[in-house]
Amino acid sequence: MSTTLGGFIAGGIAACGAVTVTHGFETVKTRLQLQGELSAKSQTKRVYTGVFQGVRVILVNEGPRGLMAGLGAAYCYQTMLNGCRLGFYEPIRSSATRLVHSDPHHQSIGVNVFAGATSGILGAMVGSPFFLVKTRLQSYSPSLPVGTQHNYRNALDGFRTISRTEGFKGLYRGVGSAMVRTGFGSSVQLPTYFFAKRRLQKYLGLREGVGLHLASSAVSGFVVCCVMHPPDTVMSRMYNQSGNLYTNAFDCLMKTVRTEGLLAIYKGYFAHLARILPHTILTLTLAEQTNRLVRKVEQRLFLD
Repeated sequence: MSTTLGGFIAGGIAACGAVTVTHGFETVKTRLQLQGELSAKSQTKRVYTGVFQGVRVILVNEGPRGLMAGLGAAYCYQTMLNGCRLGFYEPIRSSATRLVHSDPHHQSIGVNVFAGATSGILGAMVGSPFFLVKTRLQSYSPSLPVGTQHNYRNALDGFRTISRTEGFKGLYRGVGSAMVRTGFGSSVQLPTYFFAKRRLQKYLGLREGVGLHLASSAVSGFVVCCVMHPPDTVMSRMYNQSGNLYTNAFDCLMKTVRTEGLLAIYKGYFAHLARILPHTILTLTLAEQTNRLVRKVEQRLFLD
């Protein structure tokens, strides 16, 4: 096992590799979640109707730059989030296990969920400003706008504008909903991954390797999307709002359901699934490889 710092670095590298591939789907998901915000379904003009239609519409009207808007901020966010989530998960899990069981290697579902949620919440707190700017950059469209529009030239301009107009507190707008969203996702991502991995090894005889990592990651990604999407929709709207449209995450949830119906919290679900499945597969599979590489580097450094 690599050190906590090594795990942080390995997790960040793996996540950046994954987000490069899946960022376009994240842009479509964000716009689907904001489309028809607090409007009755009959009054909503559906600019984006699905995953691949959304990709095509954005490419035709805004080009690749529009589809990949906010990628720089996404790299920073993924480094913070997954660095914490993958770097702190095992130290938190083993420490919590020692408090409950005598054997730190004992696998407890409750402890694993706690470790996953805690490491994810830490990552969400650290990375929240980057996700805020990323969301606003992705939602902006000069030709097919949905939701509140924030015209930032780039991520740095976004940080400057928010700091100037909303203050430091503005950079952490919606952090509560981000903690809930990431806590939900992280509480099941790594525990589900390791659970699936052990079961596939035990019952299907899969050996350690890329094939096992891919299969375990696919199971984890599907579960994460089902659990995380409603708070993800709330977070996107909290981050993108201008002024005080929503006072908190619960207020956003209630207004959305009351105005748009219960299924509104699942807007953009298939775009999210199209993003989260390959993202989770790539992140966790790459994390296995990067962790192995980091361990080798650390062994050489410590031996020298």
